[in-house]
Parts: sequence; structure tokens; C-alpha cells
Amino acid sequence: MNDRNIIVGILVALVAVGALLFAISGSSSPTGMSVVTDTSSTTQVATASGPNVPLAQCLKEKGVTFYGAFWCPHCKAQKALFADAVPALPYVECSTPDGNDQTQICKDKGIKSYPTWKFPDGSELTGEQQLATLAEKASCTQALPGGAPASTANGSVTAAPEAATVVPAGGGKSGPIPGASGR
Repeated sequence: MNDRNIIVGILVALVAVGALLFAISGSSSPTGMSVVTDTSSTTQVATASGPNVPLAQCLKEKGVTFYGAFWCPHCKAQKALFADAVPALPYVECSTPDGNDQTQICKDKGIKSYPTWKFPDGSELTGEQQLATLAEKASCTQALPGGAPASTANGSVTAAPEAATVVPAGGGKSGPIPGASGR
């Protein structure tokens, strides 16, 4: 046997030992951390819990849609009102990943500010909304935590005053809305 065959044999043996050790450890990470891969599904499903889940589900069932952007502080505040129920919200992300443009669906829907709530009757609410306002507008008051809100003597619903805060779809930047040409 020549030296070249010996070296190749040693390399093959080392690769085989390395593969065996890798298979035994179940790790694909050099740090030794186990990596678990679920190949049963290609979609991830977020689960929602908490007292606002029925409201989020009712809004979705009624055809209400919440349009926002990941960088929008008012959208984050709106989501915070829903707390752990955020995964159940009928939310559409309007920002491109780089934050410099608007997705085509939001352009097509005419979204000009964030957050925007669109209702099946064609109406919309912009800015941060109280849960009671959304529930009343969508006929989901039974889904509010603790049941329907208190009514006044004349039957109208009382809700906490709200500050309708709006962020332009361009992120409050001066100039045209990113990607809004042709609107």
C-alpha cells in the first residue's frame, strides 16, 4: 500500500466516525444543542389564549380586517390591547420587510394609514380603537371579556373615550406613501 491509500483510508475512517457520532448525538449544531425539525407540516400555526380570543375570533368571523405595519407604534399598541389573542386577529401586514414600501394587497385595498380596520359593509376605522368600539361596530359585543358593555338608559353602548391615533402608511415620513403610485 502506498502512502496515498493510507491517507485516504484514514480520512474515510474519520468521516465514518464523525457521521456515527453525529447520528448518535442527534445534533446538527456544533454547539451540541439538539435541533428538532417538524416535517409534518410546512405551515406554522400560532395559538391564541386569553380573555380577548373570543372577540378576535368574532371579528374574523364577521369579516373584519385589521391592516397595519410591523414598524407602526400604534399598530403595536392596538395589538397590545388584544394581548395573547393577537394570533387570532384578522391581521394583514401592509409593510414590505424592509419597511420602505406597501404590499400590493394594501395598495389594492386603499390603505392610507395604520392601523386601519375594514368592515364588510365597506366602512373603516383608522387609528387605535378601543375593544368595545370594535366589538360594537362588528356586532361582537357578546364576545367582549365579561360580556356586553354597559348600556345607558336609552340603550346606547357606553365605551371609554378613545384617541384615534393614525400613522400615515408612509410611516409618517414626508413625501408620497411608499409604493402608492397610481392610487
